[in-house]
Amino acid sequence: MPSFDFTSEADMDALKNAVDVATRQVDNRYDFKGTAAKVELDEKNKTITLHGDSDFQLDQIKDILFPAMEKKEKESVKRLDQQAVQKVSGNKVKQELKIKSGIESDLAKKIVKLIKDSKIKVQASIQGDEVRVQGAKRDDLQAAIALVTKSITDFPIRYGNFRD
Repeated sequence: MPSFDFTSEADMDALKNAVDVATRQVDNRYDFKGTAAKVELDEKNKTITLHGDSDFQLDQIKDILFPAMEKKEKESVKRLDQQAVQKVSGNKVKQELKIKSGIESDLAKKIVKLIKDSKIKVQASIQGDEVRVQGAKRDDLQAAIALVTKSITDFPIRYGNFRD
């Protein structure tokens, strides 16, 4: 029986590359000279930390970082969970951006419900942080892919691991 999986994994290499590009741009900008402006990527904890002198400066860093991320990996900004801005020593600020990886259970339930309500002749089941879809015909599986990619636009979802 043909099947495939809906997954959502961050491409850490592309993300690291985008952070490097943003770091170089921040280092070279004249208005950031002599300030605390910097971007750090923690691959182990899957967080990006932005440092700056003010909230305005953090917004400027995001304006540099987000297009660099989008250029390397489409829809990667939707994967970020922006934490509150924290005051650090003196008048400095920092903000953490957590990188969400995998499909959360609420979204997985939404995908399964969407597929079941569509009356497409496939079965969807949640397996850890991914959703497996099985069906008798390839055309039904392709219809499920089209339905989910059209309906779920607030989080980057990929399909793969297609088996006949």
